[in-house]
Amino acid sequence: MVVNTIHWFRKGLRLHDNPSLKDSIQGSDTLRCIYILDPWFAGSSNVGINRWRFLLHCLEDLDASLRKLNSRLFVIRGQPTDVFPRLFKEWQINRLSYEYDSEPFGKERDAAIQKLANEAGVEVTVRISHTLYNLDKIIELNGNQPPLTYKRFQAVINRMDAVEMPVETITSEVLKNCVTPISEDHDEKFGVPSLEELGFETEGLTTAVWPGGETEALMRLERHLERKAWVANFERPRMNANSLLASPTGLSPYLRFGCLSCRLFYFKLTDLYRKVKKNHTPPLSLYGQLLWREFFYTTATNNPCFDKMDGNPICVQIPWDRNPEALAKWAEGRTGFPWIDAIMTQLRQEGWIHHLARHGVACFLTRGDLWISWEEGMKVRTEKRERVLT
Repeated sequence: MVVNTIHWFRKGLRLHDNPSLKDSIQGSDTLRCIYILDPWFAGSSNVGINRWRFLLHCLEDLDASLRKLNSRLFVIRGQPTDVFPRLFKEWQINRLSYEYDSEPFGKERDAAIQKLANEAGVEVTVRISHTLYNLDKIIELNGNQPPLTYKRFQAVINRMDAVEMPVETITSEVLKNCVTPISEDHDEKFGVPSLEELGFETEGLTTAVWPGGETEALMRLERHLERKAWVANFERPRMNANSLLASPTGLSPYLRFGCLSCRLFYFKLTDLYRKVKKNHTPPLSLYGQLLWREFFYTTATNNPCFDKMDGNPICVQIPWDRNPEALAKWAEGRTGFPWIDAIMTQLRQEGWIHHLARHGVACFLTRGDLWISWEEGMKVRTEKRERVLT
């Protein structure tokens, strides 16, 4: 029987350390790598142009990498529940793979797709690779409750099995027995859209501070690891005025979109530390930011209200003020406080601000000055940013 496979990219926009993609290739005769883009969502959501630009860069880079392997990325317009029944029939698909999504929305979406696949007789392969650990296992080891303090989280992961090694990168050798059917009108039907096609006005748009894609992510990782002194002492880099500018070694958005594997980063840090420290076992503090990322994914995975106050069992319920005028001035950088206004201007222009700057404007918005809900601040940041810390 001919095995026709779809690999569904969502996060995990990379060819290195992509276990679900690698597994799907084995035994397949044809492979189509797809990304599903909902044009309506692009035009109506509150996600800003910086973040969309980063995503499109990621897709363009992924398509370019697949081209080198005689394959292509298929960008499909529509919603997953409408798209898959059609693709299963048109392409005679009998195997589907994707990376496990631990977020509540993602789990609900994937359950619906799993049901559609079962009804169509399509085998589904799912692998964990967006996080270092199986988050459900962390919760199980903590008495079936998510650890709500970082100290408790560290105690639990000390009892976990070691982080799995990254799998090999997808190469032409890996794909040699698996072909991608590509039509002459592929770009017209399945090409990566432009910002203009998604309804964004690009006149006057400045050069991207954070170019998206796996290629950029891997270059940044190498520059990041060149700071051997930081790795050897596992301490945070010292702050100076230049820290408030976007760093050429910054990795956060690349981890968020999966252009960079967190496991690859983890083991690169480990290897470098052992070289510098003569094979000493690395302390947990070496992986601080990666583990904080893991901690928040763990606390959120079974909490669909994690990003809101109402109905959130782990969130303090606070009677915030409603002040649309003050909120607008904060969002537009018109508070009259130069430090706050400069940060919000940078966020609007670049889609990024330093984490200490985020602390500053968040404190000003909430308990520090305006007493406005953090949820309102989150909406503003989502509209303007191109990166999140997950």
